[in-house]
Amino acid sequence: MKAAAILLLFAWSGMAGEYAVLMSGARLYAERHEADGGKVTLYSQTGSTEMDAGAVVRFESEDYVAPQPPASQSTAPIIAVNVVDAKTLVDNAARKYGLPPELVRAVVAVESAYRADAVSPKGAIGLMQLMPSTAKGLGADPKVAEQNVDAGTRYLRDLLLKYDQQMFHALAAYNAGPGAVEKYHGVPPYRETHAYILKVLAQLKGLPTAP
Repeated sequence: MKAAAILLLFAWSGMAGEYAVLMSGARLYAERHEADGGKVTLYSQTGSTEMDAGAVVRFESEDYVAPQPPASQSTAPIIAVNVVDAKTLVDNAARKYGLPPELVRAVVAVESAYRADAVSPKGAIGLMQLMPSTAKGLGADPKVAEQNVDAGTRYLRDLLLKYDQQMFHALAAYNAGPGAVEKYHGVPPYRETHAYILKVLAQLKGLPTAP
């Protein structure tokens, strides 16, 4: 009897296992499975598990290697550029959208200090510190410097148009979001936003700004 049990154990360990891929995305390991009507039973050395057949998407062999997902914005590395190239991108975008290059330069200086690889604690990305959702709405990849600057400049231009060229309102919206400006009917009473506007103005005037 003992010999039979040992032979059975070796038989189980020598069999190729499989994974049941469920609708939820989970993968359950089993030595084998049996289907009976609307039910599927998964067998392993420790017992069996029965579930509805509709819960199982497919079965994969134990040595199955899932294909790698295509690269996406969330996994792509941030493409860095030097300051000279960044200023060229800024000036080109400013001319494209009819904004003073000095204004866009000031925003980039305050937002990222011209670091294309800058990422804020809140998740803002790149030279113009675009949130992923904002960049997506603008059809841009924020990790690509050229797209980041182009989309950020276009967004700043749109905010200036939205607020009838009132720069304080546009800068406040760029920093805190248009919702905050609309809520307070002007620059919101946020210390961070006030400091942000002053830093941009100081950049425009060529004055040093506090870190």
